Amino acid sequence: MAIFKIDEIRNMTEEEVAEELRKLESELIRERGIVTAGGAPEKPGRIKDIRRTVARIKTIQTERRK
Repeated sequence: MAIFKIDEIRNMTEEEVAEELRKLESELIRERGIVTAGGAPEKPGRIKDIRRTVARIKTIQTERRK
């Protein structure tokens, strides 16, 4: 899953943004499940990157609604 910059998100359509948000949230759930089960994630910093990207996407969605 790609980690997006603000400019990349702003250039996406509303449908693309919603699809990427859905994918990232499911990946975040999977990564957190691995950690909760006691496993070690492949990339420990990945959870932080996913959380930041989800926040960016939600921020852009809020801006578009106004």
